[in-house]
Amino acid sequence: MSASAPGIVTKTLEDRALRLFIVLSAFFCVNAVLAEFIGVKIFALEDTLGIAPLQWNLFGQSGSLSFTAGTLLWPVVFLMTDVINEFFGRRGVRTISWLAALLIVYGFVFAFAAISLAPAGWWVKAAQSQGVADYQAAFAAVFGQGLWTIAGSLVAFMLGQLIDVAVFHRIRNATGEKHIWLRATGSTAVSQLVDSFVVLYIAFVLGPQKWPTSLFLAVSTVNYAYKMLAAIAMIPLIYLVRAAIVRYLGAARAQQLRDEAAA
Repeated sequence: MSASAPGIVTKTLEDRALRLFIVLSAFFCVNAVLAEFIGVKIFALEDTLGIAPLQWNLFGQSGSLSFTAGTLLWPVVFLMTDVINEFFGRRGVRTISWLAALLIVYGFVFAFAAISLAPAGWWVKAAQSQGVADYQAAFAAVFGQGLWTIAGSLVAFMLGQLIDVAVFHRIRNATGEKHIWLRATGSTAVSQLVDSFVVLYIAFVLGPQKWPTSLFLAVSTVNYAYKMLAAIAMIPLIYLVRAAIVRYLGAARAQQLRDEAAA
């Protein structure tokens, strides 16, 4: 039995569908975890693009457009979600979503553990020439995100993923194999409507900052609009990735996976 085990493992890993799922899952998870960690930075869109501030006015709030740096990676997560939905169905998306959530928690546990380690005296002042007076304080500020923010992100992420998979397959059942763009963009539209508002509500309304309703609605709406524009812009990429996967798996195997995912 033991002598045949290596052959069984090799044969299993030669299954292109399995290798595809591993690659998609890994890419999904690393983007989700990175988005959580870099999301502590807020950037000004107009300054980044080198244009004058748009001075938007929404729900009585005005100013420049500011986003979390995590928005750089969330569109990739949406794309991976739609691709896995297409070929591996509800079970595939739920599996990687729970895995990503556990990895996010795992990452923050060790980030807080690293913060609690007593810093070497010389290291605290090691970056003074770069304008960082206290390396330990900077490290804690970047990696020690508030518990309300972490909780809001995790709850919103899981709610968004579960809603995404449900809407995706509801649209798919109604349209069949046609209109890939509709089920991909439609599921993102509904799931991110929930995600964009839930995460900010938990983190900044229920949390210690106690944002006023007008600020919460304005920032949530702007972030949701950005995510939808990104989702629409990525429609051509969805077709390109789908075509590449069909070529990799072969038309017959790809169709088999799509049929099983739809079922």
